[in-house]
Amino acid sequence: MKHLIFPIAVEPGDGTHAFGVVVPDIPGCHSAGDTLEDAYANAREAIESHLETLLDEGLPLPEPLTLSAHRRNPEFAGFVWGFVTTRNIPALRKAVRINISLPEVLVQEIDAYAQARGMSRSAFLALAAEHEMAGA
Repeated sequence: MKHLIFPIAVEPGDGTHAFGVVVPDIPGCHSAGDTLEDAYANAREAIESHLETLLDEGLPLPEPLTLSAHRRNPEFAGFVWGFVTTRNIPALRKAVRINISLPEVLVQEIDAYAQARGMSRSAFLALAAEHEMAGA
């Protein structure tokens, strides 16, 4: 699955202020974090949530600008630039039916595990596959 990469503008934090994050390609998408690592993780969540909301509402996804164009914007003077990699939410929205074969006892265990967590078998298998491939 192809991931999406978004430039982010990070407003440096200090001992009393969190790191602020703006995602210029997605209007209204902001985040923050007490540490730089938290700021990046929270930005990823904010981006994915915004993309899901836009898709749910049938709104078009914004067209990205180049990093050079963003850097010239005086609104971001003093910000540090970085990139966040997210899941490809639009691609994840299109489900494809597949037929697989697994040992019956494994299917029963998957179903019990998924049901106990309020998930469908498909959702569990997708999550397990994403988890397994995350380090690849």
